[in-house]
Parts: sequence; C-alpha cells; structure tokens
Amino acid sequence: MKFLDRVLRDWRIKQGSHYIRSNDKVLDIGCFDGHLFQSLKNKPIQPSIGLDPLLTDTIKQGKHTLIPGKFPEAIPEDTQFDCIVMLAVLEHIPREQQLLFNEDFNKLLKPLGRVIITVPSPLVDHILTILTTLKLVDGMSLDEHYGFKTKEVYTLLDKQQFKLLTHKKFQLGLNNLFVFEKHG
Repeated sequence: MKFLDRVLRDWRIKQGSHYIRSNDKVLDIGCFDGHLFQSLKNKPIQPSIGLDPLLTDTIKQGKHTLIPGKFPEAIPEDTQFDCIVMLAVLEHIPREQQLLFNEDFNKLLKPLGRVIITVPSPLVDHILTILTTLKLVDGMSLDEHYGFKTKEVYTLLDKQQFKLLTHKKFQLGLNNLFVFEKHG
C-alpha cells in the first residue's frame, strides 16, 4: 500500500469512526489489514470482527479477529453487532448481492445498531486510473469497480427498518459518508 493509499484510507476511517460508539461491537466488512481497529485503540470497543475476502488466514489482532471470507456467509452464526462498517467497499460488491443487505444488516445488528458506509463519487474511478498509471496509488481491486452511483446507497436499506442519520461529502467532495441507524 502506497503513501497516498494510506492517507485516503486514514481519512475514510477518521470520518467513519466518529459514529462508532464506545462499547460497540463492530463488524468491519472489507477490513483488509484491520487498520480500523488499530485506529480505534483509544476508544473502548468490544472484541470485534473484521472480514475480508483477500485474507487467507484468520488473524488475531489483540482482542479483535480478522477472518477470511465474504459477507455474510463468513460471519459466525448467532453473532450480533452494534455497528457494521463498510469503508470503500460497496462499489466492489455486485448490485444483486447488495439487494440482500437490508435483510442481512437487520439480522446482524442489535436495535439502534449503525451501518457506516463510505462510497466514492463515480469520478474517482477515472482519478484512480490516472493515479495508478502514475504509480501514486495501488488502487486496490479497481477491476471490481462497475460504476456504482452514490445515490444507490439510499436504496440499500428499507426506511421502515433503518433511518439515515447523516450523509456528507469529504475528500474535496469526491467521497461520501452515510450513517444509518436501525430502528429500536
């Protein structure tokens, strides 16, 4: 991971981590190396799980566990979370799989649980192609990007089960943070 990749990742984590509450049990979908949990070391959260299909082995990272696999099938049964985080992940997941997220999130989240999502503007794909060509970023899994539109996030979760707490742009308007909360 190059310097600029780390800067952009840390910026996303900083935006999203404000909405992770003390004592939350967190599911980080697309955790890669578990940096979110390292960033939260000064915030008291419960032992949590990171999930990434690029991991080859289960990794114990202090009180947190990083497991290989895809969402939701790799999640241990009867596990519930206070917070599900997807930072720069949604644009990699096929739309047909996203149609199941409402049911999966509803099942995995406790009442008043949160879903924290960052998703880039479609323009970012073009910028990342240039930055990758210039070898300024690694541009992880760019081949999986398919033109996800930011407005599609609004259709992921049923308004009867989840309410939108916030949507804001950051990274010069090129990235979006969405925070939803499950009804109590």
